[in-house]
Amino acid sequence: MPLSVVILAAGQGKRMNSDLPKVLQPLAGQPLLQYVIRTARALQPAHVYVVYGHGGLAVQQAFAHEPVDWVLQAEQLGTGHAVMQAMGAIPDDHTVLVLYGDVPLIRADTLTPLVAAAAEGSLALLTVNLDEATGYGRILRDADGRVSAIIEHKDATPEQRSIKEANSGVMAAPAGALRDWLLGLGADNAQREYYLTDVVLGAVAAGSPVGAIPVPDALEVMGVNDRIQLAQVEAALRRLSTEQLMVAGATLADPARVDVRGSVTVARDVFIDVNAVLIGQVHLGARVRIGPNCLIRDSHIGADTEINANCVIEQAHVGEHCRIGPFARLRPDTALEPGVHIGNFVETKNARIGAGSKANHLSYLGDATVGSHVNVGAGTITCNYDGVNKWPTVIEDGAFIGSGSMLVAPLRVGAGATVGAGSTLNEDAPEGQLTLARARQVTVPDWTRPAKKPK
Repeated sequence: MPLSVVILAAGQGKRMNSDLPKVLQPLAGQPLLQYVIRTARALQPAHVYVVYGHGGLAVQQAFAHEPVDWVLQAEQLGTGHAVMQAMGAIPDDHTVLVLYGDVPLIRADTLTPLVAAAAEGSLALLTVNLDEATGYGRILRDADGRVSAIIEHKDATPEQRSIKEANSGVMAAPAGALRDWLLGLGADNAQREYYLTDVVLGAVAAGSPVGAIPVPDALEVMGVNDRIQLAQVEAALRRLSTEQLMVAGATLADPARVDVRGSVTVARDVFIDVNAVLIGQVHLGARVRIGPNCLIRDSHIGADTEINANCVIEQAHVGEHCRIGPFARLRPDTALEPGVHIGNFVETKNARIGAGSKANHLSYLGDATVGSHVNVGAGTITCNYDGVNKWPTVIEDGAFIGSGSMLVAPLRVGAGATVGAGSTLNEDAPEGQLTLARARQVTVPDWTRPAKKPK
């Protein structure tokens, strides 16, 4: 039976106290709604419908890359009303799965049996057992233990509020039957809204089976309504992510102090020290060591490379057996071949650095192509920007750049060339020779340093 997924994402999220729509609040660097859409896609549905309302234009723009069908809920009249808006486009022979844009940790494996039960004709509910269920609807059962209704927390009696089996809100149903049950909803409740949960009454009245499937982990159905809950979900996601890294072969000095905000893959025997932040698509090869306080974004780190403390690496490709930092910055489009050393307070950007080359101290290599076994002395700068254009610097194999050198691009330093310390070059340096470009040292006799007048 074809599957249609309806994601409810129209809420304003007043408790966030934010100008940003709730489903755009960031979780590990991505909007909450992104996680739900990704999970929905994993089920291979025929369609994904996103019901939007508050901040609708911003939400649509943020997900312009996603092939979803947008459904406007102009008035927020409850969850049942929201699903009604999408049902007009869904054929009767589909199964409908209802998800929530502010419940980001739900897994496809958890939803699969729910969808299967609905495909067999049941109204399938995902339930959760909670010691503290304030705010959740409670599952009511008849004398035979069958689900008879869901009562929302605000409408529940004290006795009903003591029930620990709660409604997660996630449900699946045959589209044709769900359409009939939705048409029978009323708004005679504390909120004066059309509750989606009241479709249970319609299913029971029609004699349709109602199945309650417990969620394996309550964190999967934790909703985000304020910044405290957002932080709790972030902590849960961080724990799940670091556990996956450890299972894959990484040692984490303190899993609670490693922050994964993307898709990170590791080979065996990786070591990650405290306060590392890994963002986007990151791969760490075998035996890579990440020192404390490092940020790595969208980068590939080759095997046996050591990244010392306090480094920032973004959109870079680092080869095997490299040594980086401490306090180094690799900016976008940096590529290091095997055995490169980039030392403390060295910055690279749009730079290709050949095997075995070293820039160990206080240097900037931008728009540069550096050959193999080159030594770049402390304080060297490729002067690549004239205020309008970026210009390239090429340093060929085996060159030696003395400390404090200014290489004014466009410039080529030939293979095996030596540039004397303190030189400012604005012409090519020939291969195999020593090139110097220094002003003559002058001592001015009888010169007196200006002094402040006494007050």
